[in-house]
Amino acid sequence: MDNRFATAFVIACVLSLISTVYMAASIGTDFWYEYRSPVQENSSDLNKSTWDDFLGDEADEKTYNDALFRYNGTMGLWRRCITIPQNTHWYTPPERTESFDVVTKCMSFTLNEQFMEKYVDPGNHNSGIDLLRTYLWRCQFLLPFVSLGLMCFGALIGLCACICRSLYPTIATGILHLLAGLCTLGSVSCYVAGIELLHQKLVLPENVSGEFGWSFCLACISAPLQFMASALFIWAAHTNRKEYTLMKAYRVA
Repeated sequence: MDNRFATAFVIACVLSLISTVYMAASIGTDFWYEYRSPVQENSSDLNKSTWDDFLGDEADEKTYNDALFRYNGTMGLWRRCITIPQNTHWYTPPERTESFDVVTKCMSFTLNEQFMEKYVDPGNHNSGIDLLRTYLWRCQFLLPFVSLGLMCFGALIGLCACICRSLYPTIATGILHLLAGLCTLGSVSCYVAGIELLHQKLVLPENVSGEFGWSFCLACISAPLQFMASALFIWAAHTNRKEYTLMKAYRVA
């Protein structure tokens, strides 16, 4: 094997490993989107019913999003979290200080919630199904797992290529990484579109802002790494095969 192709193969493997780690971390963390609300909102008189509704099993889309807006919420593909004061005083609120202990309360999305229909008016079951938001949500949930699966399958093919001491099978690895990159890019695009459509339905309260978190950024970084790994795998396999064919023809001649 030519040193050029071996070097390209090693670089592609490193890029593939990094993108896999980034994608797995992105799927498993809860910071795809973060809301920032004023400190006064969290240190005011506590609304216990809002917390109970947020942590309840039957919280609808509007209920948990209202809590996310008010209590510095974060949201991932699997869980939603809010940050609230640790010590609650329901009858006589204590004097407010500049700092207070807070605790993060999280609630996982069930599989039913992941595939549940989204409504034109969030929380209103009589407003009709919003098909666009429904399928965007499902795609943003499923595509990262498809991407991760394709990369793992590509890694197995690459391992077989190493055992066989041949670069030609890595063309399949490159194609799988290309498909994985498209899935990751599609997931990121679906998530952005879904968030924008949600904020058109549920306008953020005054002095509340939202931004994409570091989990989302990891997914964004993973996609170009997958494309670069794909390009290197395909180039190394195709060029090596081409040179081998030319060399074989030259020897026959």
